[in-house]
Amino acid sequence: MVKKFPDLERGESASATGRRHIPTRVFKQEANLSKQAARIQSEIDSINPINAGKKKVEIAALLDKFFPRMENFETQVRKYQREINSLAKENTSLEKKLDAAKPSVKDQLESGKLQQEIQFLRQFYTDTPDEYKATHRAAQQKQPPSQQR
Repeated sequence: MVKKFPDLERGESASATGRRHIPTRVFKQEANLSKQAARIQSEIDSINPINAGKKKVEIAALLDKFFPRMENFETQVRKYQREINSLAKENTSLEKKLDAAKPSVKDQLESGKLQQEIQFLRQFYTDTPDEYKATHRAAQQKQPPSQQR
């Protein structure tokens, strides 16, 4: 791996950053719980007077599996809540810095207009016949330095 990607670096260690790292299993567990909650919600949304009894039993079975896992997840998240809050604060401050660093649309338009003008002037200069350029250079060299621009 090092030979293939020599510039690849690992993240900083928890001892260096002072943070408690959140294990990936917590993120995976959250994703799984979100899928379960979406399935439960879709089952609830599909209830109608004809299938209410059957859906009630299905939803109860799903909830019986969901709630213990959710309570376990809540316990795990409480352990990492302080880190989650500090990371959220850091993210908002970084987003503010990023927004401040981004050029505005007005600045981008002005920059684009200036770049087009520069491109036009360069093209105009390159299209100018060489004899006019040579004549201008010769005339400029004959003038005293105080009159040159």
